[in-house]
Amino acid sequence: MEGLNVTFERQGDAIQLSLSGELDIASAPRIEEALRQAAQQGPALLLLDLRPLDFMDSTGLRTILAADARAREAGRRLVVVQGNENIQRVFEVTRLHERVEIVDDPGDVETG
Repeated sequence: MEGLNVTFERQGDAIQLSLSGELDIASAPRIEEALRQAAQQGPALLLLDLRPLDFMDSTGLRTILAADARAREAGRRLVVVQGNENIQRVFEVTRLHERVEIVDDPGDVETG
Protein backbone atom coordinates (compact mmCIF):
# COMPACT_ATOMS: atom_id res chain seq x y z
CA MET A 1 0.00 0.00 0.00
CA GLU A 2 1.33 3.34 -1.05
CA GLY A 3 -0.53 5.54 1.42
CA LEU A 4 -1.89 8.99 0.71
CA ASN A 5 -0.11 12.27 0.06
CA VAL A 6 -1.95 15.58 0.28
CA THR A 7 -0.61 18.91 -0.98
CA PHE A 8 -2.23 22.32 -0.35
CA GLU A 9 -2.10 25.31 -2.65
CA ARG A 10 -3.84 28.59 -1.87
CA GLN A 11 -5.02 30.51 -4.96
CA GLY A 12 -6.81 33.71 -4.01
CA ASP A 13 -10.08 32.73 -2.32
CA ALA A 14 -9.62 29.05 -3.20
CA ILE A 15 -7.64 26.21 -1.70
CA GLN A 16 -6.65 23.31 -3.92
CA LEU A 17 -5.91 19.97 -2.28
CA SER A 18 -4.18 17.47 -4.56
CA LEU A 19 -4.39 13.83 -3.51
CA SER A 20 -1.94 11.19 -4.66
CA GLY A 21 -1.61 7.54 -3.71
CA GLU A 22 -4.55 5.64 -2.26
CA LEU A 23 -7.65 7.03 -0.56
CA ASP A 24 -9.11 4.16 1.45
CA ILE A 25 -10.20 3.28 4.97
CA ALA A 26 -6.61 3.50 6.24
CA SER A 27 -5.92 6.96 4.77
CA ALA A 28 -9.38 8.56 5.07
CA PRO A 29 -8.63 10.19 8.47
CA ARG A 30 -5.69 11.98 6.84
CA ILE A 31 -7.81 13.57 4.10
CA GLU A 32 -10.56 14.36 6.66
CA GLU A 33 -8.01 16.33 8.69
CA ALA A 34 -6.62 18.06 5.58
CA LEU A 35 -10.13 19.09 4.48
CA ARG A 36 -10.94 20.43 7.95
CA GLN A 37 -7.70 22.44 8.06
CA ALA A 38 -8.41 23.87 4.61
CA ALA A 39 -11.99 24.79 5.57
CA GLN A 40 -10.76 26.56 8.73
CA GLN A 41 -8.92 29.01 6.48
CA GLY A 42 -12.30 30.15 5.18
CA PRO A 43 -11.92 29.84 1.41
CA ALA A 44 -14.97 30.36 -0.81
CA LEU A 45 -13.88 27.33 -2.85
CA LEU A 46 -12.27 24.02 -1.93
CA LEU A 47 -10.88 22.29 -4.99
CA LEU A 48 -10.16 18.59 -4.54
CA ASP A 49 -7.84 17.34 -7.29
CA LEU A 50 -8.09 13.57 -7.71
CA ARG A 51 -6.04 13.37 -10.93
CA PRO A 52 -2.86 12.13 -9.17
CA LEU A 53 -4.85 9.57 -7.13
CA ASP A 54 -4.21 5.88 -7.91
CA PHE A 55 -7.05 4.29 -5.95
CA MET A 56 -10.19 5.23 -4.04
CA ASP A 57 -12.72 3.04 -2.26
CA SER A 58 -16.17 3.72 -0.80
CA THR A 59 -14.57 5.26 2.31
CA GLY A 60 -13.06 7.93 0.06
CA LEU A 61 -16.46 8.59 -1.48
CA ARG A 62 -18.07 9.00 1.95
CA THR A 63 -15.28 11.37 2.97
CA ILE A 64 -15.81 13.53 -0.13
CA LEU A 65 -19.59 13.49 0.32
CA ALA A 66 -19.25 14.58 3.97
CA ALA A 67 -16.82 17.35 2.99
CA ASP A 68 -19.28 18.53 0.32
CA ALA A 69 -22.10 18.64 2.89
CA ARG A 70 -19.93 20.63 5.33
CA ALA A 71 -18.93 23.05 2.56
CA ARG A 72 -22.55 23.66 1.55
CA GLU A 73 -23.50 24.18 5.19
CA ALA A 74 -20.74 26.78 5.53
CA GLY A 75 -21.76 28.55 2.31
CA ARG A 76 -18.75 27.49 0.27
CA ARG A 77 -18.24 25.24 -2.73
CA LEU A 78 -16.40 21.97 -2.96
CA VAL A 79 -15.40 21.06 -6.51
CA VAL A 80 -13.81 17.74 -7.44
CA VAL A 81 -11.32 17.49 -10.32
CA GLN A 82 -12.03 13.99 -11.55
CA GLY A 83 -9.42 11.29 -11.40
CA ASN A 84 -8.52 8.37 -13.63
CA GLU A 85 -11.03 6.01 -15.26
CA ASN A 86 -11.31 3.73 -12.23
CA ILE A 87 -12.02 6.63 -9.90
CA GLN A 88 -14.52 8.13 -12.35
CA ARG A 89 -16.27 4.75 -12.47
CA VAL A 90 -16.63 4.71 -8.65
CA PHE A 91 -18.38 8.09 -8.83
CA GLU A 92 -20.65 6.95 -11.68
CA VAL A 93 -21.61 3.56 -10.22
CA THR A 94 -22.63 5.22 -6.95
CA ARG A 95 -24.23 8.13 -8.84
CA LEU A 96 -22.22 10.48 -6.67
CA HIS A 97 -21.28 12.41 -9.82
CA GLU A 98 -24.88 13.69 -9.72
CA ARG A 99 -24.49 15.09 -6.20
CA VAL A 100 -20.99 16.58 -6.23
CA GLU A 101 -19.68 19.27 -8.57
CA ILE A 102 -17.06 17.59 -10.81
CA VAL A 103 -14.82 19.14 -13.47
CA ASP A 104 -12.16 17.74 -15.81
CA ASP A 105 -9.57 20.42 -15.10
CA PRO A 106 -9.04 23.02 -12.35
CA GLY A 107 -9.16 25.69 -15.06
CA ASP A 108 -12.79 24.71 -15.74
CA VAL A 109 -13.92 26.02 -12.34
CA GLU A 110 -15.81 29.28 -12.46
CA THR A 111 -15.16 31.40 -9.42
CA GLY A 112 -17.30 34.16 -8.03
